[in-house]
Amino acid sequence: MSWLKALPLLLWLAALSLVGWVLSQLPLTAIVQSITKLSLGQWLAWIALNLGIILLATERWRVLIDMLNVPVRFGELLMIRQAGQTVSFITPGPQFGGEPLQIYWLCKRNRLPIHGALLALGLDRFYELWINFTVLLLSVRLLLASSGTAVVDWQNISLALLLILLTLSLFGWLILKQPGRVSGWLKRVTGYWQHHPRLQQIETHWQRLGSDVKFVMAEQKPALSRAFVLSIVGWTGLIVELWLMLSFFDLELDGYAFLVILVAMRLAFLLPLPGGLGTLEAAMFWAFGYLSLSPAAAMGLIALMRLRDALVLVAGLWCLRVLHLQK
Repeated sequence: MSWLKALPLLLWLAALSLVGWVLSQLPLTAIVQSITKLSLGQWLAWIALNLGIILLATERWRVLIDMLNVPVRFGELLMIRQAGQTVSFITPGPQFGGEPLQIYWLCKRNRLPIHGALLALGLDRFYELWINFTVLLLSVRLLLASSGTAVVDWQNISLALLLILLTLSLFGWLILKQPGRVSGWLKRVTGYWQHHPRLQQIETHWQRLGSDVKFVMAEQKPALSRAFVLSIVGWTGLIVELWLMLSFFDLELDGYAFLVILVAMRLAFLLPLPGGLGTLEAAMFWAFGYLSLSPAAAMGLIALMRLRDALVLVAGLWCLRVLHLQK
């Protein structure tokens, strides 16, 4: 148990050490100059695109909650989402950690049944992860089919992503098509703690969750389709944002070079360090070096991405404080 408690601290120390090493190699003055050269129109386009991506993700969650006939205001969901994202950002691991708080706020503030909150959030995260790994897998397969890829073992990366995607798909199929099997597995896993007052109703909640799943699959297929389309549009927005940021630094990239940068960036966020601290910076410098691109452009790109993270983090902390004061 002591090792489990120490693990988050060790991961934070590793992340900060890696960031410190990266920053020590960077000419910070040159980075600031590259950012300040951006025009007002470029800043506005970049900010608007990021706001659009956030609003699309919130709208997807709202669609999934509305399926259960328990409407929640869009502004409320936006605040809960951003607060949870902030907790996930500072939690060691690949962008998880804020989900329990999001479920708590949905149930406490909006009277959403716990099984409904679990289903809506679970579907939202499933869409996000499934699309994420699908895009990554397709990108890696395209890189594998391209010439000049001997430096990177895209084959093994592709197999790992395929395994993750198949596991996610199997899990989703079990939840949607075989809830009884999952219920039995859950009952066996939690059998030792069944006497605990907080877990005594877990079977009831799971039965209600199973009923909700059947209802959604039978009656809410159009809403599920809308959520899927919103996921695709949101991921398209992420790709456009990367293209936009690269264009700020006058980089004329072919499809192969763009995919290398995209895959390196997204894989860096999957490593178990909070917010991809250090791993993102290292991945960008590797990708730009691999493609023989300007290190100054890599520095500018990193600075923009971290500025975006800082702004989102500050907004999320404000949402976290508001939710705490209003509980």
